[in-house]
This record gives sequence, structure tokens and C-alpha cells, in this order.
Amino acid sequence: MKYGFVFPQYELPPDPIAIRDYVQAAENLGYDYLLTYEHVLGANPNRAGGWHGPYTYQHAFHEPFVLFGYLAGLTQKLEFVTGILILPQRQTALVAKQAAEVDVLSNGRLRLGIGVGWNKVEYDALGQNFTTRGKRSEEQVDLLRRLWTEPLVTFNGEFDHIEDAGLNPLPIQRPIPIWFGGGADIVLQRIARLGDGWLPNTMPLDSAKQLTDKLNIYLEEAERTRDNFGIDVRLNISSQNQSTWETYIQTWRDLGMTHLCVNPLHAGLDTVDKQINQLRTFKDFIGW
Repeated sequence: MKYGFVFPQYELPPDPIAIRDYVQAAENLGYDYLLTYEHVLGANPNRAGGWHGPYTYQHAFHEPFVLFGYLAGLTQKLEFVTGILILPQRQTALVAKQAAEVDVLSNGRLRLGIGVGWNKVEYDALGQNFTTRGKRSEEQVDLLRRLWTEPLVTFNGEFDHIEDAGLNPLPIQRPIPIWFGGGADIVLQRIARLGDGWLPNTMPLDSAKQLTDKLNIYLEEAERTRDNFGIDVRLNISSQNQSTWETYIQTWRDLGMTHLCVNPLHAGLDTVDKQINQLRTFKDFIGW
């Protein structure tokens, strides 16, 4: 079992020293990985035509590849995970380059979690098509893996075209692991065919069993097994009382969880020391 934490990026101050101290403390406590959310833009909920979503322009999000590049030189063992990178709103070759660079600078400590997202505002601003995001993501995964493993690539897809070109340097991991977020039926099928692992969102435990059962069926249909396939589960401090942690964790263990990630967001932890103490509390509860 690997233990991680969600980077509380819109609750920590945008201060490089505070970020350094928090992440180094987590590594010293023995955490295995850091998972960060991402958004390029936040919308104004009062914009013309209306808008609603879980995040707005008032929520701070660090750009994950830049953040990981900064942290790579400040840590020794911590794995860096995007949870999730909204892949179809980004240029595929550029993602491949950025991810490869982080993997090189961290000596192979990147895990790329991807998804299709929900915020059309970002897609429009980045010049990408919101309606084809699922289909495009499947093509992107194939291209990413080729760019990370082949010195020269020729690729003619529906969305991307490369003629006899490649990345240099290639990543340490060839290829970098790609995990998928989401729980819709079509996403579970995509995960079973293409993913190295699953990043499920927080959900009731009965839903967790239903979705995991579906995923197992789709893995079997894709002629794959759970060997070398991971499930990275989040435990939200703000919505789950400590008295329920044991049942939640054991249920997911029984369903095949390989990674457990504590999420301290929205728990009222407004200082670096409070955030570090929460990580310590969770570690003591687990007892690793």
C-alpha cells in the first residue's frame, strides 16, 4: 500500500518557502506521493449567461508541471501525481515534453493522472473542442506513449499529426504511467483498455463496489487482470469523520485499493503547521 496526500494548493499561501516546508515535511513523515489538482482558468460565476462549478476564479491552482519541476529538486523520494490533468484541453506533444522533463528532473517520479474535465470555459480559452474531449483523449494516450518510448515518431491521427520527430531527452520511465480519473461507464471502459490505474473520485461505498465490479468486467473483456493495475482512493478529511475512516479504508482494501490519498482541502486548515499536523494525525491513525 502506498500513502499520499492531496496538495492543498488553494489553502496554502502562494509562497515558495511555505510550499517547500510543507512538502518536505510530508516526505519526512514517510508519505509516498503528492497528488495535485489542476485548472488553467477559473471562471466568474457572475459572468454573462451564468456559470456554476466547484471552483471559480477565486481558487488558486498551481500549474502542475511547473510545481513538480520546482519540487523535484527539493525532494528525494516523493512521487508526483496529477489527479487529474485535463488532457484534451492541452497540446499532446507539449504535455509529452513537459511530463518527460519532470520525469527526468525527478529521476522517474512522475505518474500522469488524466481526465476529460467538465469546464467548457477552459476548453474555449485554450482553443480546444469540448465536445470531442473523450475521443481525443484516447488518441492522445497512444501518442504520448509513443513519444515517450520512440526517438522518432510519425503519427497521423484525427486530432494530432507528427511527421518524423521526437522528444529529447526521453523520460526515465518509458513510458510514464498513465492513470485515469472518472467513473462514468464509458470512462471505466476506457480505463480498462488503456489505463495503468484508476483514480476514483470520492463516492458512497455501495457505489464504489458497483463501479469496481464494472471495472473488473471491463478489464476481463480487455483481456487484462488486476496485476500491475492500481486503484488510488481519496479520503476527504472535510466530509468523513475520523470514526468512519476505518470502515472506508477496509472496504476499499477489499475492493483492491493499492494507493490511499488523504485530502485535507476544505477542512479549515489555514496554516502550514495545521496542514502538517493533519498529515501527522492521518499517519498515526494508519500506523505505517
